[in-house]
Amino acid sequence: MTAPLFAIGLGTGTRGARGNWLEVFYPAPLRNVDAALAAALATHCGYAGGNAALEPSAQQLAALATALGAAGHEAQAAIAGQLAGGRGAPVITVLATDAAPASVPEAYLKLHLLSHRLCRPHEQKLDGLFAVLPNVAWTSEGAIEVAELPARQLAARVAGRTLTVHGVDKFPRMSDYVVPAGVRIADAARVRLGAWLGEGTTIMHEGFVNFNAGTEGPGMIEGRISAGVFVGAGSDLGGGCSTMGTLSGGNKALIAVGRECLIGANAGTGISLGDRCTIEAGLYVTAGSRVTVIDEAGAVVKVVAARDLSGGSDMLFRRNSQSGAIECLSNRAAIALNEALHAHN
Repeated sequence: MTAPLFAIGLGTGTRGARGNWLEVFYPAPLRNVDAALAAALATHCGYAGGNAALEPSAQQLAALATALGAAGHEAQAAIAGQLAGGRGAPVITVLATDAAPASVPEAYLKLHLLSHRLCRPHEQKLDGLFAVLPNVAWTSEGAIEVAELPARQLAARVAGRTLTVHGVDKFPRMSDYVVPAGVRIADAARVRLGAWLGEGTTIMHEGFVNFNAGTEGPGMIEGRISAGVFVGAGSDLGGGCSTMGTLSGGNKALIAVGRECLIGANAGTGISLGDRCTIEAGLYVTAGSRVTVIDEAGAVVKVVAARDLSGGSDMLFRRNSQSGAIECLSNRAAIALNEALHAHN
């Protein structure tokens, strides 16, 4: 086996009452795995090629830990050793190629690769992800199959405990699986596993980041980064603002926000923004919005659909208070983030 494998994750997860996987935790996934690790998996865990989710025994994991240590994969060896001596359900997921996820372990490995910053948004095939992921009750006692929830709640009460349900969703909180270095997240429930947060990113209480989306960092996020959207360094998304993702109303266009942009409070964009762009508070610019382009002398140049301006830099979008028209002017001022406010030390 000469070609490197796309990715490998050693982890443990939760099964439902029917034996189906609900979720999987991979503490240190690897991308572009060398042949030595693949050979160790073949020898000790029966890996026979292709994309696979292996469920090794404690004995297999112990032997794998020894082999990985000898091959110089100390971190993976330590994980295999812990899995061998633990009570959880171990799983080793191998992705030989980047194919659409076909199982819960494969889907969770791909989401981990994003949040560990090993794959950037749109670098993986995630087709069919929603169909693969089960809807899960995320509780104070871990992941629970929704159908099992009433019985588990009763059992907890009888035992003198209260089972708290944090949410019912296909995606868990990212921070329960991955906390990337150098970020601040005020409300962990508002960042899904599969978000990509660059160092220096601050997610305030009203900020939200979906899977396969994120920020280059540094940046201040008080608005919504929808699925598929990536925000450049130094940009500020104001409170309650929105970016239109690939899951919004059948939208297929990939929306990007460039560097040093400002989207004002309760504003939004359905087009890509280049660098140093500003959208004034309360203004939502969709692809079909009619925009009056004004030059630096204040003269009207043309009226276009906003999609024709998508990706442009140095643009200021505002609403004319008299006519109500959306105007686009040249924006020469970059947005400078407050260094003290955004320090993460």
